[in-house]
Amino acid sequence: MTVWGRRAVTLPSLLLVTIVWLALLPLTIVTAAIADLVRGGRWPIVRCVAYLTVYLACETAGVLAAAVVWLTAGPWTGTARATYLRRNVALQSWWANALYRAAERIYGLRTIVEGDGAVVPGPILLFIRHVSQADTLLPVVYVTRRHGMALRFVLKRELLWDPCLDVVGRRLPNAFVNRGSGESAREIAAVERLLDDLRTDEGVLIYPEGTRFTPAKRTRALARIAERSPELVAHAERFSRVLPPHLGGPLGLLRSNRHADVVFCAHTGFEPAGSPREIVRGGLIGATIRVRFWRVPRADVPDTEPERIAWLYAQWQRVDDWIAEVYPLSG
Repeated sequence: MTVWGRRAVTLPSLLLVTIVWLALLPLTIVTAAIADLVRGGRWPIVRCVAYLTVYLACETAGVLAAAVVWLTAGPWTGTARATYLRRNVALQSWWANALYRAAERIYGLRTIVEGDGAVVPGPILLFIRHVSQADTLLPVVYVTRRHGMALRFVLKRELLWDPCLDVVGRRLPNAFVNRGSGESAREIAAVERLLDDLRTDEGVLIYPEGTRFTPAKRTRALARIAERSPELVAHAERFSRVLPPHLGGPLGLLRSNRHADVVFCAHTGFEPAGSPREIVRGGLIGATIRVRFWRVPRADVPDTEPERIAWLYAQWQRVDDWIAEVYPLSG
C-alpha cells in the first residue's frame, strides 16, 4: 500500500474513533467501573479506559500539530531543513513524554534511571532491550527529551499504521524495516544509512532482539540459531530474560560505524505488561521501572566480525545479568 493510501485509511479512522470514543466515554467509564467492582482489584479496566483516552487525545493532537509544523516550516516554505527536523523532533519528544507521564500517573508507575549521562556526547549507537510496547517511549523521554539527543530509529514497518509515527516518523531519518521481506541485504543497507552525517547531538537506536521478549519467542529464537548458527547456541541458551540479539542490523551498524560510541540500555519492570491482556488484568499497576545505561567507547569495539559477534553477545549477557539482579522473578 502507498503512503497516502495508508493515510487515507488511518487518519480518518483516528478522527472517527476519537470522536466516537469521547462521545461514549461516560458510559464506558461506568461500565468499566462496574466490571472492576465485580472482579475486584485496583481498577485495572478503568485505568485502561483512562489511558486509551489519553492515547487517542495525544494521537489526534500530534497529527494536528504535525500539520501545523508542515504549514509553517515545511519544505515548501523555504525554511531550513535543519529547523524543520528540529521541530519534528520536538513534536516527537512531546508526544512520547505526554504518553509516558500519563502512564506513570494512571498506573502509579515509579521510574528509576541510572547512568543516563552516558548518552552524551554523541554520536552514539543505542542498543536497547524490548519487552513491551510501553518501553518504546523510554529512549525519547530519557535520551531525547532529557539530554537533547535526537535519535534515528530502526523500527518495524507495521508501526507505520500508527498515524503519528507514520507522519512524523517518516519526516525524520528513521528506517522502517520489513522483517519478513526476504531482502535482508536491502534492509540492512537502510539501517546502515542512518549513520550518514550523524552529528554530535544525534544517535541511532536499534532493538537488537528485533521483537518483544516472551518465553515462547525465546524458544523459537534458539531453534533458529541452532539451525543457522550452531556455534552460538551454547551462549544463546544462557539468555533467560532477553532474546538472543539479531546479527543483521546491529552488526551492520557496528561494521559501518566510524565515530560513534555504543550505549546499551537495560530496563525491567514492564514484564507484567507484555500484552494488552496482561495490562487489562492490572499487571502494570504500581510497577517500578528500572532503567540502566552504560557506554562502550568506539575504540573498544572489536574490528573483526567474529569478535564483534562475541562482544555483542557478551554485552547482551550483561543486560540479562542485570535484569536477573534487580528483577529476579522475571522470565
